[in-house]
Amino acid sequence: MSPTDCSYPEPVRTGSLDTRLIVLRGNSGSGKTSVARAVRAAYGRGLALVGQDVVRRELLRERDVHDGVSIGLIDTIVRYSLDHGYHVLLEGILTAIRYGAMLQSLCRDHAGTSAFFYLDVSFPETLRRHDSRAQRSEFTPDQMREWYRERDLLPDGCETVIGEDSPLEASVRQVLRQARLTPAQTNQ
Repeated sequence: MSPTDCSYPEPVRTGSLDTRLIVLRGNSGSGKTSVARAVRAAYGRGLALVGQDVVRRELLRERDVHDGVSIGLIDTIVRYSLDHGYHVLLEGILTAIRYGAMLQSLCRDHAGTSAFFYLDVSFPETLRRHDSRAQRSEFTPDQMREWYRERDLLPDGCETVIGEDSPLEASVRQVLRQARLTPAQTNQ
């Protein structure tokens, strides 16, 4: 099943011309959460951070499956936040085959600036990074190999690829710049 096989409702404008939608995707251990947290820390209040793992694993305790409840719930949380004036940074593995239609629908429907990024990190580097994470004991390298999808880009070419050689600070600056999100000085 390809991402375009999933049907989503007709376009419904969400957010405003002033809101920003940032989507940060990549394999497990690629650095998505670190970049997302650093972007939020640089911006301050007014940026909703929506983590796929928080919704799927913690809130719902759902396996990552086609047509999972988490897909629709993530969509709802992002839209609700945008509609209430928040900028949104959605981060997660968000595989194209399962989440592509929802992500494309969000991009199509968002009235403001949308910026999509894919952290392209090789499997050996993914394992190296995973070894330094607090949750390294939660899953094995074999499980990570099973989940790993090389260059799992969305089919419409909307994503900016950030390579494994990009330092955290440079990745954060790139996300902020492309999303036209100016760090606020007083909203910490």
